[in-house]
Amino acid sequence: MKDLLDILKAFSDETRLRIIKLLEASELCVCDIVAAFDTVQSKVSFHLGVLKRAGLVKDRKQGKWMHYRIDNSDLFKRFLVFSVLERIPEETIKQDKERLEQFLKTKKEQKPIVSINNRNACCAGQQG
Repeated sequence: MKDLLDILKAFSDETRLRIIKLLEASELCVCDIVAAFDTVQSKVSFHLGVLKRAGLVKDRKQGKWMHYRIDNSDLFKRFLVFSVLERIPEETIKQDKERLEQFLKTKKEQKPIVSINNRNACCAGQQG
């Protein structure tokens, strides 16, 4: 019963739905999500923690940064995530995706990176 409540709680917040939608395409570093949302790392980490406790995302550490992806190991949760993703209109996260694409482009060019508004250093150039 607690598992189901954790899942429903995770789906009950727009920010967490936006995070899931961003992770639909690929694994992202927490700094990527921070840049996409133009917010602080602690807020993004809180929401990622809720998603992780619900078993909807997996994480892995690379250096000091955490990378997240959708957890496809549980068929029931995978079905729920797929069902939710298809109902989130692209327009809802259009600006998030635009900020993310710009950030990833800059990050790929390996320039010294800091996130939008110089709030958090990024994992760019980090050795695996």
